[in-house]
Amino acid sequence: MPRRQMGVHSLLSTFSVLSLCTTFLVVLMTEPYKSFGFISGLALESPPDGICATSITIHGYECQEYEVTTDDGYILSVQRIPQGRVGGDTNKKLPVILQHGLFLDGRTWVLNSPDQNLGFILADRSFDVWIPNTRGTHFSRRHVSRNPTSLKFWDWSWDDLAAHDLPAVIDLVFNQTGQKVNYVGHSQGTLIALALFSQAKQIDKVNSVALLSPIAYLSFIPEAILAKGLIAQVPSEIGFGEFDPTVPYVQEFVGTLCAKSGFDCFDVASAFTGINCCLNGSVLDVFLEYELQPTATKNLLHYAQTARDGIFRKYDYGNFIENEFHYGKTTPPVYDLSAIPRNLPLFLSYGGRDLLSDVLDVQTLLKALKLHDPDKLSVQYIKNYAHLDFIFGVNAKDVVFSKVMSFILQHS
Repeated sequence: MPRRQMGVHSLLSTFSVLSLCTTFLVVLMTEPYKSFGFISGLALESPPDGICATSITIHGYECQEYEVTTDDGYILSVQRIPQGRVGGDTNKKLPVILQHGLFLDGRTWVLNSPDQNLGFILADRSFDVWIPNTRGTHFSRRHVSRNPTSLKFWDWSWDDLAAHDLPAVIDLVFNQTGQKVNYVGHSQGTLIALALFSQAKQIDKVNSVALLSPIAYLSFIPEAILAKGLIAQVPSEIGFGEFDPTVPYVQEFVGTLCAKSGFDCFDVASAFTGINCCLNGSVLDVFLEYELQPTATKNLLHYAQTARDGIFRKYDYGNFIENEFHYGKTTPPVYDLSAIPRNLPLFLSYGGRDLLSDVLDVQTLLKALKLHDPDKLSVQYIKNYAHLDFIFGVNAKDVVFSKVMSFILQHS
């Protein structure tokens, strides 16, 4: 993707869009990527505009492009960094999956300078790094039979990311490496992991799980950006298709929601992630080059339901007939976090300034894990960290990433 020269007004505009998207998320609480001859689970050729070419090999790292098809037909792009810039240890490397959050894609892990982002740091420490891209994002806009211009393509929520995307990626890495995987998720990447593992699925292929800014409950999102009563406006205003935060009609709709809720959509620092302590301007410039990634409106509505209801459960179709049809009961099933196998190594890292992974919500999550084996549960609290510090912070290498690597090695 070519670089764009962005002035002050453009930066402010993009920040505003970011705030609008986040406000819509909590208030609610096209062209397909060409295949280049890829076969599912096999790396053949790196497209010139792919993540490998634009964000990884330019820094001197080997990178392989993979794709994997989910059991419901979505074709996901996955990048692999098999070794560091100097090659590193020739022994069998520990595979690590890095799963990005909402409105982002796999570039999250490689946007910073090589000595400051987790993807490159792991590769340089002789880990085998795998970076998937969630359905609907720029490089994962394909399906075996559905077109991204159709509503059916966007008929999914984070339930489906947990049920289909994540298992497909775990299977890919497990089958390619012949080893159990180590999983690191941020934000939505933690949500889908907790949902999947609470059903004791894929556990036999997973060695350890690290959750940065963990999300399962959203009850303590600040009231100024919650505005729960506006959920009902979604179907009539924008429908249940693609939610692309960069298009004008979505910006206009969310702007209206901001005005009705009395929320300042330009206050990105406090509204979107909390007051991040440790970002630098250069990573924000790179971030703005790639703008925000689309998601499904249904996905955002599911987040809104989680905030409104205070329950970690599957998507609520809004009436007992549809719920009965999908679940065999009139209410959505609850994800039972206490059902996560107690001997699964878990590392949770959360911040005191994080508005999306609020301290009180994380405490609720930890209470649900109270029966977990103490030797298998590690918790880190960073008082001055907010949501983006965990992936972009200039000191994250020493504060967070070193702890993640030690945790993985300890349980390998």
